[in-house]
Amino acid sequence: MKTPNSYLLLMLSAPLLGFSSNKNDKPAKRDKKLPNIVYILADDLGYGDVSVYNPSSKISTPNIDRLASQGIRFTDAHSPSAVCTPTRYGILTGCYSWRSPLKSGVLNGYSKPLIEKNRTTVASFLKGNGYTTGVVGKWHLGLGWVQKPESVNADSQAGSPNIKVINPETLDFSQAPTDGPNNQGFDYSYILPASLDMPPYCYLENNKLTAPLTEQTTGSNPANGTTGAFWRAGLMAKGFEFDQVTPTFTQKAISFIREQASAPKPFFLYLPFPSPHTPWLPLPEFNGSSKAGQYGDFAQMVDAQVGKIMKTLTELGLDENTIVFFTSDNGPFWRSPFIEEFNHRAASIYRGMKADAFEGGHRVPFIVRWPKKIKAESQCAEPITLTNLLATCSGIVDKNLAENEGEDSFSILPLLVGNTKAYVRPEAIIQHSARGLFVVRQGDWKLIVGLGSGGFSKPETIQPKAGEAPGQLYNLADDPSETKDLYLQHQEKVEQLTKILKKYQDTGRSR
Repeated sequence: MKTPNSYLLLMLSAPLLGFSSNKNDKPAKRDKKLPNIVYILADDLGYGDVSVYNPSSKISTPNIDRLASQGIRFTDAHSPSAVCTPTRYGILTGCYSWRSPLKSGVLNGYSKPLIEKNRTTVASFLKGNGYTTGVVGKWHLGLGWVQKPESVNADSQAGSPNIKVINPETLDFSQAPTDGPNNQGFDYSYILPASLDMPPYCYLENNKLTAPLTEQTTGSNPANGTTGAFWRAGLMAKGFEFDQVTPTFTQKAISFIREQASAPKPFFLYLPFPSPHTPWLPLPEFNGSSKAGQYGDFAQMVDAQVGKIMKTLTELGLDENTIVFFTSDNGPFWRSPFIEEFNHRAASIYRGMKADAFEGGHRVPFIVRWPKKIKAESQCAEPITLTNLLATCSGIVDKNLAENEGEDSFSILPLLVGNTKAYVRPEAIIQHSARGLFVVRQGDWKLIVGLGSGGFSKPETIQPKAGEAPGQLYNLADDPSETKDLYLQHQEKVEQLTKILKKYQDTGRSR
């Protein structure tokens, strides 16, 4: 796909300054042709949690709201999957994760690397185009932990069918992993291996443990099950503190930004926060700050971290030449009892929750700020998916992607800068539930290729009886809450969307 260039004059309309190789130059003397890019990814934050999206939210998000008031807010944005790992794969590779060995579910902290060694990522692409690249936060895409010699077998390489099944007793943690963010285009990395409720509990800086895995935690299993202050038992690094993980990542991100502020090269920072995913551990100053319990307090703490990042960019004079993306990796983990207890709808009007094929599983907040390029307080109702980042970066640096790069990535740069006529709309976008249930979205129509939620909401799966529809079809314009299944009434639409999915599966691409 050729990157449209007709809007680049608008995008780069600011005066151009001479390139300098002096690392001590102040930000004002930097080359302004290419903007810095900061991509903030919340974890399990719902569409209805953000107050600018849901005026009835019991959670206050003034910093995220301010970001929206200064940029563009998308109202029909979707994660490519309703759970963590596959969405992160899609963001970084521009390719749907169901094309990879991971067909359903997520990885854990011991899993093998999911991103193929020869695959272009956003980081490797931008690094090849003059950017310094960094990732700070939750990785959850597998690491090349070294296996003990007696445990090595033919099934030890990434891409095997058992990519998720790794016994930590077979691993040698005295050696640095052989694969991780620094093998995928990141110059700097400071990460948590997986979710904060999954062992091992540790930090890795540039693919190396910052402290040895010499301790064990018995886990935390509060009365409300896998919510609240929940985490699993397992290995833990010496001195690891669960409630300090999000603040630590904020400080590491700020340090990275400060280090790059006077550098001649632009930077890309991928900042995947591990929150407000479980364990819900707000700092003491946030306890009781929301009207949505421990989860709401934790979400408000995430909002405060966003504010700290934005404040840093402003203080360093970087904010006008920095594109800031803010979104979430999937819908909220917010069960019906919590809706009733707090009168808070974390997915807003949408049906379902994290992991589901329903809208609540994958419709996410998506905000982009770029002063002087993106009109303040603008909105966009175009359906988009988070695989768009790679192609959007291709437009920013004005370099086309190869045919084997970002097979499911479409640039939204025209939508950002107001040149909607240049936008190349995908024929359809695809979502994927935790159980591998496909969703095909085209315009107002949404096909779920199966019955049930495909995720956490009950019933997860339903076997159709004789004469019943084997799938679900909804018109989101008329029925955004997915209450009226039109599968049997619109067989022509079912056939059309089914053919599109098969084409994408057979050709290995949607771009």
